[in-house]
Amino acid sequence: MRAAGLPISRRWAAALAGGVLCAALSTAAQAGAQKEEALADSVRGALAAAIADNRPVRPTFASGGEKLGYLKWLGEMSRRLESKLPDPQTRVELIETVYYEAKRAGLEPSLVLGLVQVESGFRKYAISSADARGLMQVMPFWVRSIGDGDTRKLFHLQSNLRYGCTILRHYLDRENGDLFLALGRYNGSRGRPEYPNAVLGAWKRWQYSEATVTIAGDPDGATPAATAPARRTLPPESPARNPFSPQRLANPS
Repeated sequence: MRAAGLPISRRWAAALAGGVLCAALSTAAQAGAQKEEALADSVRGALAAAIADNRPVRPTFASGGEKLGYLKWLGEMSRRLESKLPDPQTRVELIETVYYEAKRAGLEPSLVLGLVQVESGFRKYAISSADARGLMQVMPFWVRSIGDGDTRKLFHLQSNLRYGCTILRHYLDRENGDLFLALGRYNGSRGRPEYPNAVLGAWKRWQYSEATVTIAGDPDGATPAATAPARRTLPPESPARNPFSPQRLANPS
């Protein structure tokens, strides 16, 4: 839904050069969690509105080719996830929901899949030692701050992904599009390389070059694994490229 990549940040470039990425991928990322911070009323209102958004969970496609690309992506992601989630219905429901929630938040579905892999290993009912919960390991204070206070929803598939994607989008905006810092903030380890590098490695696993819908705004498909950008600004994508744009939802073709 949003794009325009920038070069790899100095932080990640240094980590890659020093071999930190390999070390981060060979061991689990250090446990962490989002830290509760004071929010301006306008920010809290915007986040609450994003959580409460009840638009239909369905994409619209500009062409048969775009729809075919999405279906090919869906099939490939299902194949890759089969070892983690053997049940086909559960697997497809997760992938479809990741796609929807990632796109509506202006994130790449492959990035969200990578983050879910690192955070919970695709375990819907995972609970961390810091009490972060669900697929995207969301801290309960978010539900009290921008939701309805029902923390049980963090074990609901779409609710957890809605919170997680909205929070990551918020952190990206706070960090002016710096994904390295945004991921660190998501993990409660801002400025340290272990967690961002682990997510970067997992992100590469879920990239798929044939389906342009997997990388928002990139007309050539997924960013090559060797040059996946650590920093990117994410302006709104045009309705012609975004199946979830308000214009296309209001006027499906």
